[in-house]
Amino acid sequence: MENFCIRGGRAKLSGMNIVLGITGGIAAYKAPDLVRRMRERGGDVQIVMTASAEEFVTGTALQAVSGRPVRSNLWDKEAEAAMSHIELARWADVVLIAPATAEVMARIVSGAAPDLLSTICLATEAPIAVAPAMNHVMWSNPATQANRQVLEERGIHILGPDVGSQACGETGAGRMLPPDTIAAAVFDIAVTKGEGLLAGKKVVVTAGPTREPIDPVRYITNRSSGKMGYAMARAAAAQGADVTLISGPVNLPAPPGVDVQQVLTAEEMHRATHECIADADIFVAAAAVADYRPVEPQEQKIKKNEESMNIALVRCPDILASVAALDAAPLTVGFAAETERVDDYARAKLKNKKLDMIIANQVGEDRGFDRDDNAVSVFWSDGERRFPEASKSELARDLVDLIARRFYAARGTDTQPRLTVISNTD
Repeated sequence: MENFCIRGGRAKLSGMNIVLGITGGIAAYKAPDLVRRMRERGGDVQIVMTASAEEFVTGTALQAVSGRPVRSNLWDKEAEAAMSHIELARWADVVLIAPATAEVMARIVSGAAPDLLSTICLATEAPIAVAPAMNHVMWSNPATQANRQVLEERGIHILGPDVGSQACGETGAGRMLPPDTIAAAVFDIAVTKGEGLLAGKKVVVTAGPTREPIDPVRYITNRSSGKMGYAMARAAAAQGADVTLISGPVNLPAPPGVDVQQVLTAEEMHRATHECIADADIFVAAAAVADYRPVEPQEQKIKKNEESMNIALVRCPDILASVAALDAAPLTVGFAAETERVDDYARAKLKNKKLDMIIANQVGEDRGFDRDDNAVSVFWSDGERRFPEASKSELARDLVDLIARRFYAARGTDTQPRLTVISNTD
């Protein structure tokens, strides 16, 4: 079973500049502890409070633990004379909002900037993370969930929330994550500046479905949303990788800092992959590529003249096989999306295809496809790990971390990794 560690001791944020936005929720009382834990890791923390946050925690306490004057007023004449909100936006290596209320999440989604914190969020090019904290009914409200989805699609990191008892006396999802957990997550986000597990590595990711034309208005496709592949691309970029994303047709915005190439068919994805793969260190094939395509797509729309119709199909190119057959065959990690006997089929695929790892999940009605969350199991020759249901963004971060750590455990940190990840989980 696995026994590995890349960095000894506690991960450090040394030299990292963190803007901590505190909004008006009862979890604001945890802010001094959060600041202390981030500073213990070497972070330099500048606190920006909203007016509502001042009802829950004092600026005096926060200045004492952060060692910096607290900012709260966009119209502070002395600070804004030097355009301080722009200066803070540029200074930050990461912007963290904890606690993040439903209102501030909605404000960021809308692009409104009525206060200092939301203005910084609009003006910064640094990664942004939010740690939601609210009543469980507010968190599950469709409006809040829609805002969460938009934030994730824009590349904003959602940390939590946790499940448990709440200040109102009720129980459910909505508690802010523990301060130490948030501090650790901030390290993972902040390492994007060349210090991540994949720093200096080139990663090629495929995502989404393909469309195999029947005629000019019809095609064969599948239910893949592309969300898992896009999340994997974001997670790899967050670990310092140079990421190229080859995407089938999806309704998702491009992940920040990722080179996106759009394709439609399996043939196009196969060609684009091989144009990029020669100097790639990692290949993440998260696309659900069609297995078959029509032999002869019709040039004109097929009319509904007969009671039945047969369409001859031929196999689409096997991107996995073609990459694995390269002379310098990369280490392969397979994904298996199954409707039954998930573990059995995954283990068989791991053995039959001679993979180093396989990541399996169950798909079907309300599972895997078209969802924002997922649960997977990971298998390798002498070990396994289960990941419970979580958002695909959170899950992707954990998977990329595990893949990188397994690679370095097997190859050592002084080697250049060659890694392939094969997936159709989304």
